[in-house]
Parts: sequence; C-alpha cells; structure tokens
Amino acid sequence: MGKASRNKRLNARERIAAQREAARRAERRRTMFIAGGSVLGVLVVVVGFIVFALTRSSPGSGSSGRTALPASVTQNVTNVPASTLSAIGKGSVPTYNSAPVSPIAGTPLVSQGKPEMLYIGAEFCPYCAAMRWSMAVALSRFGTLSTPLFGIHSSSSDVFPSTSTLTFYKTGYTSKYLAFTPVENLTVSKQLLQAPTKQQNQIWARYEPDPNTRGYPFIDFANKFLIKTPIYDPAVLKGLTWSQIATAMHNPASPVAQGVDGAANYITAAICKTTNNQPAAVCNAPTIQTLAGGL
Repeated sequence: MGKASRNKRLNARERIAAQREAARRAERRRTMFIAGGSVLGVLVVVVGFIVFALTRSSPGSGSSGRTALPASVTQNVTNVPASTLSAIGKGSVPTYNSAPVSPIAGTPLVSQGKPEMLYIGAEFCPYCAAMRWSMAVALSRFGTLSTPLFGIHSSSSDVFPSTSTLTFYKTGYTSKYLAFTPVENLTVSKQLLQAPTKQQNQIWARYEPDPNTRGYPFIDFANKFLIKTPIYDPAVLKGLTWSQIATAMHNPASPVAQGVDGAANYITAAICKTTNNQPAAVCNAPTIQTLAGGL
C-alpha cells in the first residue's frame, strides 16, 4: 500500500483522537460552568436545567438511540453461511489495509479460563461502526451474542456520517472457547458510557502509548494479536439500513460482503490462533488456515 494510503489511515486515527480530546474538553467546560453558576442566585433556574439534562445522560445510564433490531436482521448477522465466508476469503481487506492484524507479545489475556478478546470503541465512531458488523459475524462462529441485537448510527457530523451499525453496550456473549469483553467508551453524543477498567486502560496505553493519538477501535486478541484501525472501507455501508447491510452480507459479490465478511475472516483467524484452533469446524477451514498462517 502506498504512502498516500498509509497517511490517509493515520489522518483518520488522528481525527478520532482529536474528537475524543474535544469531548473531554467540552465535558470539563460543562463541569466548570455548572460549578460557577451554582453560586449565583440569578442563574439558579439555568443551572438547575443543565444539571437535570446532564443527570439524564449520566455515565452508564444508557445508550441513546438504541433500537432493538428485528429478528430477521439478527438472524442474518449471526448466521452468515460458512460457504459464503469461504467464497469471500480476504475480500476487499488487502486493498484497504495491507496489514490488518498485528502480532503482539504480552501476558496472555484470559477471562473465565478462556482467551479474552477485548474491544474498546465508541458509539459515535464511524470506524467502530464498520468493525462491529465484522466482529458480530466472527464472534457468532465461536459462540452466541445475546439477543436482540441493538442498532445505532454513528455520529452525523463525522466522516461516514450516520453509518448504520450495532452497539455492544450491555451485549452478552456465551462461548466455550472465547471470552468477549466489549467497552463502548462514549455515546453517539460523546458522553461517557463505559469507562475502561484500570487493567484495560493499561493494555490500551501499552499498545497506543500516546493519549493524543489513542483512538478507536481497539481490538486485542488475548494479547497475541491487535487491530487498531478499520480494516475495510466504511464507505461501502454508506446510506444503507441495518436490514440492507445484514442482507448484503450473504451476497459474496456485494461490496458490503467483501468488506464486512472479509474482515470477519481475519478476525476469525486471529481468534483461532488464541483458541488453539477450536472449534475445528471453523478454524480448520482452508480460508481461515490460510489467513491464520499469514498473521
């Protein structure tokens, strides 16, 4: 991939980091405004209104705009046929990101006796919007996501505005092979939703040490492999509904499937490298074996 393409990806990550820092500054300004206004009798009503509004969107209270997706959408997302995934292989991933998955070395990340896949993202993030579809497809090959799945749209004022996507906020996952830990850090309106734990922040900082450029998505596969950029072009999702995206995943010729499912295959290969190639029905597929061999 050429220098221009690498610079494009770098600039995208810088924009994400800048957006997160802007959100922090805005939150600090709101806090200062409320504290200052509370001592001025003439602003009691105004301050009361602001406090009420902030309380309604307090951290962890919920994810605005979450929509329970129809069963047909969930079915399509979590049951992409193995034959379709095999036909797609790498899909359009290599033309967008020549090094989609990076090997790393660290203390094995384990939860409940199983290798852990840690995802840190944000609901406003357009790149997370793209990657969640692929994660859902891949995770469904190793276990079961709780239903219904919930849909959101990425920020309307960012690149790839209002991209239809899922949220992993309060999404459960059961698997014999893998533990999945999702952290949706900020809401679509860039309010704190889920704060990473101390350990999660340490992992994030280890592989992205500069807080000014630390961005989303961050996907750690048991401290063996890492994805920290989008690995297919989010533009293929432009203007599509949740249902249209989920349906298109089943058509190997569609740009959506080439991106979403191609990325899902890379994610599957990374997971297989952490689960000792279990389940065999998934990990021994020739497409996955080929991708895993290249990680």
